[in-house]
Amino acid sequence: MVVVSYDDPSALKAYIVATAAPFTMLSDKDSKVIRQYGILNESVLPGDIPIYGIPYPGSYVADERGRVIYKTFLESYKCRESPQVLIDSALGQVSLGDPETSKQGGDEDIRVRVGLLGGAIKQGAQRRIVVRFEMSPGLHLYGKPVPAGMVPVEIKVNGPDGMIVQPPILPATTPLWLEELNLELAVWTDRLDVQIPIYALSKIASELQPLTSSELTLDVSVRYQACNQTTCLLPRTERFVLTVPIDVIDVPQLGLFAGNGQKTLGFKAAPHLIRLIWRIFRKNPIAFFKGFTRQRDRIRKARNRRLS
Repeated sequence: MVVVSYDDPSALKAYIVATAAPFTMLSDKDSKVIRQYGILNESVLPGDIPIYGIPYPGSYVADERGRVIYKTFLESYKCRESPQVLIDSALGQVSLGDPETSKQGGDEDIRVRVGLLGGAIKQGAQRRIVVRFEMSPGLHLYGKPVPAGMVPVEIKVNGPDGMIVQPPILPATTPLWLEELNLELAVWTDRLDVQIPIYALSKIASELQPLTSSELTLDVSVRYQACNQTTCLLPRTERFVLTVPIDVIDVPQLGLFAGNGQKTLGFKAAPHLIRLIWRIFRKNPIAFFKGFTRQRDRIRKARNRRLS
């Protein structure tokens, strides 16, 4: 694995020494490579301290011949894909996640399992709810659209305030021609894995304050109807309640994080932060002061939210 960062070489070296990181870290301190890849985070304005120049968080997965076989990029640097999802993409599989937090349902015709993939809920980390349907031979499930009277697979995830649930990721369907109805339908057979990406906002898990709980509850509602070529079983709706852990994140030794209850790394970030701020200032002093004003306003608003 290779990590590319806009931090300077001294900062990366200090990080590796402090954390014994078992991977290569490359410095792109002027964000030249980041721009060449077209992944510069344009929502961060010139002068924004200390993050101007960062890319959209993402990963490329390459095979043994160096061919990119998967890539994923997210809009915010505060939301990143889990390593397990990247490993699954490289292997062409979908995992269910931790067996301790998974639940089972269905019956002998359709077995349903629901799990959390990616580990504990953390600030800045995207996880996935995985719903797996395993069908007996000859049975299929419907994708959308379907005619009136047929029920497609529908999954809803509800969580506490501050939990963002994104649209489901569905594999491709296969066409099924029903001769009697002169109709072609989109179906899944054998096994269907549906992934629903989720992530927590700062009101659930923040790097700037201690956690208020060590776990949360997710309510997963699954509706489906299994059929074969001639007969449909009754539609079913099942509910699964997952209790999943919330955990702190790793933060450097910096006054901003002191007393916030996070896991502090043996990495003194202040010298590197000062160099980074100086670099931004030298590049564009006017943008620097505008960015300083924006950052001050953001900190004041965040403080007011915590007090309220």
